[in-house]
Amino acid sequence: MLELRPNCECCDRDLPPDCSEAMICTFECTFCSDCASDVLAGTCPNCGGELVRRPVRPAAMLAKFPPSTKRVLKAAGCAPTANG
Repeated sequence: MLELRPNCECCDRDLPPDCSEAMICTFECTFCSDCASDVLAGTCPNCGGELVRRPVRPAAMLAKFPPSTKRVLKAAGCAPTANG
């Protein structure tokens, strides 16, 4: 079950569970689409994995399977990747 983390780890932008702008890697590191493309060049700075669009959980399932409320934020923000 995906955690659906509530924010971008780089810029702390809110990414609600219905947000189509959330990007994740295989470990669920979460970034907004702007940081994922413009800063990170589609590569997770934590694991080196590919960043892909996070699925949207159907609204009817959010009550039974709520999103995470724990915010994760890189203290120094995100530096551009070697590819970026």
